[in-house]
Amino acid sequence: MKWLSATPRHWCLGLALFGPCLALADDLPPPPTEMSAIADATLYLDLLVNQMPRAELVPVQQRAGQLFLGSDVLRTAGISLPGDPQGEVALDAVPGLHADYDSQNQRLLLQVPPAWLPDQQVGDRNLYPASDARSSFGALFNYDLYLNDTDEGGTYLAAWNELRLFDSWGTFSSTGQWRQSFNGAQADQSRQGFLRYDSTWRFTDEQRLLSYEAGDFVTGALPWTSAVRVGGLQLSRDFAARPDLVTYPLPAFAGEAAVPTSLDLFINGYKSSTTELQPGPYTLTNVPFINGAGEAVVVTTDALGRQVSTTLPFYVTSSLLQKGLSDFSVAAGSLRRDYAVRDFSYGPGVASGSLRYGLSDSFTLESHLETAESLVLGGLGGNMRLGNFGVLNAALAQSQFDGEKGHQVALGYQYNSQRIGFSYQRLQRHGDYADLSRVDSPDMQLSQRSEQVTVSLNLNEYGSLGAGYFDVRAADASRTRLINLSWSKPLWGNSSIYLSANREIGDSQWAVQAQLVMPFDLNGTLALSAERSKEGEDLQRVNYSRAVPVGGGVGYNLGYATGGNRDAYRQADVTWRLQSVQLQAGVYGSSGEMTRWADASGSLVWMDAGVFAANRIDDAFVVVSTNGYADVPVRYENQQIGRTDSSGHLLVPYSSGYYRGKYEIDPMDLPPDILAPEVEQRVAVRRGSGYLLEFPLRRVLAASIELVDANQQVIKLGSRVTHEESGSQAVVGWDGLVYLENLSPHNRLQVALEGGGQCQVEFDLPEGAGSVPLIGPLVCR
Repeated sequence: MKWLSATPRHWCLGLALFGPCLALADDLPPPPTEMSAIADATLYLDLLVNQMPRAELVPVQQRAGQLFLGSDVLRTAGISLPGDPQGEVALDAVPGLHADYDSQNQRLLLQVPPAWLPDQQVGDRNLYPASDARSSFGALFNYDLYLNDTDEGGTYLAAWNELRLFDSWGTFSSTGQWRQSFNGAQADQSRQGFLRYDSTWRFTDEQRLLSYEAGDFVTGALPWTSAVRVGGLQLSRDFAARPDLVTYPLPAFAGEAAVPTSLDLFINGYKSSTTELQPGPYTLTNVPFINGAGEAVVVTTDALGRQVSTTLPFYVTSSLLQKGLSDFSVAAGSLRRDYAVRDFSYGPGVASGSLRYGLSDSFTLESHLETAESLVLGGLGGNMRLGNFGVLNAALAQSQFDGEKGHQVALGYQYNSQRIGFSYQRLQRHGDYADLSRVDSPDMQLSQRSEQVTVSLNLNEYGSLGAGYFDVRAADASRTRLINLSWSKPLWGNSSIYLSANREIGDSQWAVQAQLVMPFDLNGTLALSAERSKEGEDLQRVNYSRAVPVGGGVGYNLGYATGGNRDAYRQADVTWRLQSVQLQAGVYGSSGEMTRWADASGSLVWMDAGVFAANRIDDAFVVVSTNGYADVPVRYENQQIGRTDSSGHLLVPYSSGYYRGKYEIDPMDLPPDILAPEVEQRVAVRRGSGYLLEFPLRRVLAASIELVDANQQVIKLGSRVTHEESGSQAVVGWDGLVYLENLSPHNRLQVALEGGGQCQVEFDLPEGAGSVPLIGPLVCR
């Protein structure tokens, strides 16, 4: 074995005895690669970019050991190369791009910087999908009857009412009150009989988010302007028609993913969403259900389980508009005079307009104009987000009224977070500043200045602390300054304690109140409070109450108060809520004078040639129709709310305008021959109107038929049966049974036998309803 230690030259000579001399490994060239094995070829490969499949069987050119790919193929795969080259691209010649040819799986693997891939918009800025709002022709009458009787003041009856008519053309609404005094009550003749309040027609264009109003309305206003009652026309933006739309700017979290990644978003410690990301840059926008400062934690996890956590602070405020959004109102008409005193009383003509526009996600511009024969007013303002440190608002308005000029300056700042809330607002008027509220009352003067500061602190287990300072200087230069302090804390169970103190600066006395609330398992809540007024009187109160169940039932309230030089105060009332009406009655007062009262409120709906009674309907409603079938259970948002009446209707009175609610029927108790094509529908109803939601139940003539041949053997499984009258088809099942619908009193069947051949059979459907009969055996010939 000595030859093993010989030199390479001697080793080669020794091996020559057995064959040609072999070259040393160090002297040999590397083995040929997979790409050089074929000099020139067109390869059809699956394309993967950053481990994500992008395309199947793309043509890849191989020449002289290099790979070439068309620039159009790269663009289709979402890759944006620097310089945007055209034609074929040599993949090895692109800096930052790495290409691998996987010959075993016939794939081309590309790895590129994430910035070259498409930007992904992750998250939904809408709360839920938008839907078309609907309205059917109908009428609604809301009423509230109130009877009051006192020992010395006599008795009076007041009946508030609202009448609505609605259809696809909009909603007309008129409100008013009828009042009558009895038993020697000191009657104000101006308040006797019927008194009209408002009569308004409104139409909302949900596509363009516009609301048209004609009649009596309240003009649009900004926080630093005043609203007035006008009879005329108004055009305004109506974001309420799209409750799914978020109008304020949402925080955006941007980043890059080099490989397929899972992203988890946590808002203030609570998991908000989970999203699967493709490679490339991304922008995450989700709706955080908070208002103020918050903290987001973005956690990304790649395919190997590696996690990266990033903490990002943000600030959300609903006082801003998203960039490019506008909110406005324009009104013209006559000022309303003697509202709630006279039916038809209108003053001089006026016009008013307000506009808010999102110049950016951080700044919203505000402007306002008012004009009348003796008034011109214009103002400009805005709201600006100061990063994550709150919102600053400011506005300046100038007016000229009866030749006298004046101006108004508004300034404020707000900040909210989980721990602290702070707000400061100041309004200062100079000169003879006036707005539309003074046009018909020139002797009235606006206040000179108002200022308020509020602070709230969340002390976690120590409760919540609040403080407020309010300073108002009236037109006659008199000044009122108030301080308010409060503290509340939840105790055991749902119990809580509340303390408050109020003082008017300049008055040496504080008004202090302490309240303890304790709910009981007996469906009631006990509240105890002690109070010391600024006059130095000590008052004690006790109250025991039970809320009325939402679905109907009885609730009550009992109260007793004593202290100081006053007579003991007593209070007792009971509420009975039915599906069709709410009834209330009670008594209150001291031993010197007691007041007894009773109230009945509800609504009447006319729709689909029927009248339905319900509790008072303030917004939209739905009448469910089951095509005349009675006693069908109806559910709204997964909660059963009742059964259809003898005419097959049920009124669902609590529906929010433009909300896409879910309505269901339960057909399980219906006879077997009743067909329910739909058992669930989602529908949004226009604000202030109603909709007839139809579930088209219908009776079908059906039967199970047993078919046999001439030898009394069941027809073969799979034979096809055709009902000649309706053309419907079915297949024979086990034991020669076939189920058929849409039958006639007399029926003919054509049967195509499995394996070949045909036969026919005729039969009459037995009379009667409520079950699916079994007919046969019938001989098919």
